[in-house]
Amino acid sequence: MAEVKKLTQTQLVKEIATATGISNKQAKAVLDKYVEIAIAQTKKVGLCVLPGIGRLKKVERKARTGRNPATGATIKIPAKKVVKLTLAKSLKDAIVPAPKPKAAKKKA
Repeated sequence: MAEVKKLTQTQLVKEIATATGISNKQAKAVLDKYVEIAIAQTKKVGLCVLPGIGRLKKVERKARTGRNPATGATIKIPAKKVVKLTLAKSLKDAIVPAPKPKAAKKKA
């Protein structure tokens, strides 16, 4: 099986720079500012829409009980705040197309 290489930040910056005709330094500044805005918006409002990508949402998880997988003992997991990324439907469909609905069979 062929090894799949992930896109690094440097490669992403080069792709943006090439596609837009700007320098790598400017592309890196744009990418950094995009991330900075997303973080600030999510912290301040609790939600940030990333067009074409999805939504960042700050969520509060309730306290709950869980199990230690090593010993099986019951443990208390405290409440905490987490960030969830919900992908945009257009992004999901572009990566993994939705299955086509099957046609209903007609009775004779």
